[in-house]
Amino acid sequence: MAATALPRSTTFSSTTDGRVAGRWCWVTRQRNTWRWPIGCGPMTRRLAGPPGADMDFTLAPAVLAYRERVRSIIAAHHTPQTEHHQHTSGTFNNPALNRALAADGLIERAVPGLGAGDPIELWVLFNEMEKAGAPLDALAMAVMIAGVVQHVGTDAQKAAVIPAVTSGGALICLGYSEPDAGSDLSALTTRAERDGSEWVINGAKMWTTMAHEARWVILLARTDASLPRHQGLTMFLIPMDTPGVRVDPVHTMATERTNATFYDDVRVGDDCVLGEVNGGWRVMGVALSFERGVMGGTNPGVPLLRHTAAWAQESGRITEPAVREKLARVAIDNHVAALLTQRSAWIAASGGLPGLEGSMTKLFASESYQKASRWFQEMAGAEGLLQLLQPGAAAHGWIEYDARHSPVTTIYGGTSEINRNNIAERHLGLPRMRR
Repeated sequence: MAATALPRSTTFSSTTDGRVAGRWCWVTRQRNTWRWPIGCGPMTRRLAGPPGADMDFTLAPAVLAYRERVRSIIAAHHTPQTEHHQHTSGTFNNPALNRALAADGLIERAVPGLGAGDPIELWVLFNEMEKAGAPLDALAMAVMIAGVVQHVGTDAQKAAVIPAVTSGGALICLGYSEPDAGSDLSALTTRAERDGSEWVINGAKMWTTMAHEARWVILLARTDASLPRHQGLTMFLIPMDTPGVRVDPVHTMATERTNATFYDDVRVGDDCVLGEVNGGWRVMGVALSFERGVMGGTNPGVPLLRHTAAWAQESGRITEPAVREKLARVAIDNHVAALLTQRSAWIAASGGLPGLEGSMTKLFASESYQKASRWFQEMAGAEGLLQLLQPGAAAHGWIEYDARHSPVTTIYGGTSEINRNNIAERHLGLPRMRR
């Protein structure tokens, strides 16, 4: 069931089980009544409460139980062996873990807008995977797009995609960026042209992570060149085994495999249109709001801090004031990132889409992660330049790995520059950037 917008100002009463106004609440409340100005303009949206009231960040009992189930499954299926395979193959996906989560119903409960799906559980699932260092990108993309299909897809699309994803057996990749259109997707050149009852798609996409294992791709293509750049785009949901689709590997400096995908006279019907024709920009906005705000990628500094703190303790450098200060600063940043993510999840649970808040979360978390990786590598010195499994590597090579991996987190899901523009223009009311 698609989420609906709440009234402009809504009064919520506290309950004992964490449910508020028929929706899941992300905190239990100790006061009788709270007033939340949902739907206010971006300059006035604030968290309101009675004078002197304290916010209780305790998760509801049902969410705590969900988190424990997630943790136990991750512990059983995310092993040193699977982690080693991910880093040697460059494919960050754990099918056994995905199936185990699905068998327990945990994926179905996390899909945005699906039945009893709870945005807080969505956040918990991927936050716990991220903290444990388990591969989450492949599953996160599939769950995110399943949520998009649930919001804007046809009944036939829902019937095909939702069960396949919630069973843990199907992945979906993103066909947005192009060789000459990365951050400015309105400049994309992939075209979908009408030919009778079919669409003929030609073009190329870049950074199509998991395309080599995905069952579908959601592909943004230009369908009407006469309209303004943002309005003439349509989103398609295309099976990856469709004739004319080609996948070529691209290996990054972080040892991850992504892909370049090519579409040569790919023919699909109207049943592959996701959302409305020429309405692809709105569909992509729904997907990005999930990606930036709730679905992982929001606490990548947690495993880095854990590995580095253990190394500092084992090496005796924990006694150095400069080391302790850096560890403390990163711990604070990680906590702030977690709270920002909780805010995005709460907005989603309240019936909204955390677009602007997602930009804030993604910007802060990725920039903090990159800063932390640089700090720790400088702190470790020459040992911080040694890679995973190399003798003498600081934190067993995790510091060096995160130094290579962190830059890309400021790019995918919306670059830091794009997110800063979103915040400046929509929240601070600053003039639009000249293009």
